[in-house]
Amino acid sequence: MNDNGYTGGCQCGAIRFHATELRDNPHVCYCRMCQKATGNLFASLVGVRHQHLTWTRGTPATFRSSEHVNRGFCKDCGTPLFYQYLTGPHVSISIGAFDEPHHIELLYQMGLEGKHPSLFHLNDIEEVGTTESADPEGTVEIRRTNHQHPDHDTDTWVPYVEDHRG
Repeated sequence: MNDNGYTGGCQCGAIRFHATELRDNPHVCYCRMCQKATGNLFASLVGVRHQHLTWTRGTPATFRSSEHVNRGFCKDCGTPLFYQYLTGPHVSISIGAFDEPHHIELLYQMGLEGKHPSLFHLNDIEEVGTTESADPEGTVEIRRTNHQHPDHDTDTWVPYVEDHRG
């Protein structure tokens, strides 16, 4: 966070947002719907009241995951961006989409019925080091060919989108 609030966006940079204030509900949800929506074992989310959120570049695409819920994502790169109960007072933004997610401390967990059994013992699983130490050559190549938007606002940005339609 900086003095002006919180910024973030999708991986390709087509969607950017600014939040002036966060709710006091940063959490992870393990429910099966959140797992499917993120393609992961859980969603990490924090609420931002509508009046505190501005989409500063682009407009997220949405998928109605249930009668009362929209899930927002970038139509270009697929980054999951939010969960929104349609009549709710806020949008729950994906914490990983913030430029500085390490400034948002998780306060609780929910949807425990869907928690993957290995996550109960995550601290006991072998650590193989950083990405750089685990695959130094691959890391250099990824950095050389990186199309990811930087973790800060830019005046202009043209997302790299490869067309795989044949």
